[in-house]
Amino acid sequence: MPTDVKSWPDLAIGLYDLLTGRGAEITYELQNVEILVPDRIGPDAIHTKWVVSGSVRIRARDQAQN
Repeated sequence: MPTDVKSWPDLAIGLYDLLTGRGAEITYELQNVEILVPDRIGPDAIHTKWVVSGSVRIRARDQAQN
């Protein structure tokens, strides 16, 4: 796994790269999520809060292994 992880996407990509080819499945289960969504890229972006009151499940599977 890379040691220069600077964000959640970097962490997820590193984990997936590590597990790909080993028949692994990545599952994220989140409860009551708050996400700040920018209206544009850059330091002057205005963020809107999105709230998910409940569960979000994300699964990834390497289709080559099935």
